Amino acid sequence: MQPFIVEFIHSRKDELVERWLEELTAVRDKNLENMSDAVYQHTNREFIQTILHTLDADVEQTGERLSEFTSRLIKLGWPLGYFTQGLQTFRRMVFEALAAEEDDAKKVYRLSCDVEEWIDSIINQFVNDYNGSWESTINLQKMALRELSAPLIPVFENISVMPLIGTIDTERARLIMENLLEGVIEHRSQVVLIDITGVPVVDTMVANHIIQASEAVRLVGTECILVGIRPEIAQTIVNLGIELGKFPTKSSLQKGIETALEMTNKKMVDI
Repeated sequence: MQPFIVEFIHSRKDELVERWLEELTAVRDKNLENMSDAVYQHTNREFIQTILHTLDADVEQTGERLSEFTSRLIKLGWPLGYFTQGLQTFRRMVFEALAAEEDDAKKVYRLSCDVEEWIDSIINQFVNDYNGSWESTINLQKMALRELSAPLIPVFENISVMPLIGTIDTERARLIMENLLEGVIEHRSQVVLIDITGVPVVDTMVANHIIQASEAVRLVGTECILVGIRPEIAQTIVNLGIELGKFPTKSSLQKGIETALEMTNKKMVDI
C-alpha cells in the first residue's frame, strides 16, 4: 500500500477510531445484544487495533495476529457478519476522509483502490479463518457422532455390548461392522451382544446388515447374540421371512447377558 495512505490513516487514527466505534455500536448485531457493553466496547477496540496493526506489519505477522483474533472470537460465538461489517465501515470512513482531503478525483480513485485491496485482503483472511474453524468443528462433531453411533462397550470379561439407537443405513452398517471387528479384538471379546432395543424399524436391509456383521464377528472367533427384539419387531422379521437362526436372539439385554455368562462359563450369584 502507498506510504501516503499509511501515513494518512495514522495521522487521523484517533478521529477514525472514535467515529468507527460510534458507528459500529449504532448498528450492533442482534446476536450480540446480550453481551455486556464493557465487553463489546473492549472487543471493538481490540478489533480496530488489529486492523491498524496490519498497516505496519509484514504479511506473516498480519496473518498470525488476524488468525489469533478471529479464532478467539469465533470460539466465543461472534458472527462472521461482525468482522465484515466492521471492516466495510472502516473502509467507507477512510474513503470519505480521503475524498475530503484531496481535490484531485483521479488521485482519490487510485488511493481508494489501494484501500479497497488492503481491506479486501483482511476480509478474505477473516472469511477463510472463519470457514476453517467451522470445518474443523464440524469434523470433530462428525468424528464424535461416528464413535457414538456404534459404540462397543465391554461389560464383563470377554463380554461386550453394542447398543444401537436410531435408524441403520448403509453407511452406519459399515461403521457397525468396523467397530465390531476392531472392538472384539481389542477387548478380546468371546461374546458380543448387539442390542437393537433403540432401533425403530428392522426391515430386510437392516436385518441383512446385522446378519453380515454377526457373520464377520464369528469369523474372528466371537459369538454374537441379538437382543432387544420387541414383539412388533419379531412379527416384522417373521412376516419378511428373515432368517436369524444362525445366532441366538433374546428379548432383553438382561436375558442376553445371562446367556453370554453361560457361554463364557460364568454366572452371577447373590452376595
